[in-house]
Amino acid sequence: MATVTQSPVTPEDLEQIKKVLLFTDDDVLALRKAHDILVPRVERLLDVWYGFVGSHDFLLRYFSTDEGPVERYLAAVRVRFGQWVADTCRAQYDEAWLAKQEEIGRRHYTEKGKTDGVVGTPPIVHFRYLVPLVYPIYATVRPFLEEGCDDPAEVERMHQAWLKSVLLQVTLWSRPYVSEGAF
Repeated sequence: MATVTQSPVTPEDLEQIKKVLLFTDDDVLALRKAHDILVPRVERLLDVWYGFVGSHDFLLRYFSTDEGPVERYLAAVRVRFGQWVADTCRAQYDEAWLAKQEEIGRRHYTEKGKTDGVVGTPPIVHFRYLVPLVYPIYATVRPFLEEGCDDPAEVERMHQAWLKSVLLQVTLWSRPYVSEGAF
């Protein structure tokens, strides 16, 4: 299993990235409100996301060997993905959280499949999909927020906070892909 190590991204770096995203304390509050809506619906949300990935062979291949999808790998990642939803909505941006983002980035790039002992899948998730996947992760969460909140303005606040947080995290996950000194 991969060891969680300290992120090279400093808390000061994190604050600057949050400023670029216009991420505020109001976004933290909106995410925490979204927690009570999304966590009880996480399995259905994951069904949507897994359906999306599974409907595109070029994405499903990251979880597949020549023999086809590795079910235990898909299942293990699903558990972590569900935890990611909860952690995203907790919005606790401390050094432990930064270390976790570094680990997720490595699992996409330098250590893909190692946590689950999977061999034979592509060795990396190609960067060309990392950023574009923000949109389906963002767009598909809205109906779940609407199920749990009948105030359109509050749904919009939660949805925008979700987008900012996902962009923040994908930016941090991108760090291992970037040449030394360029992040």
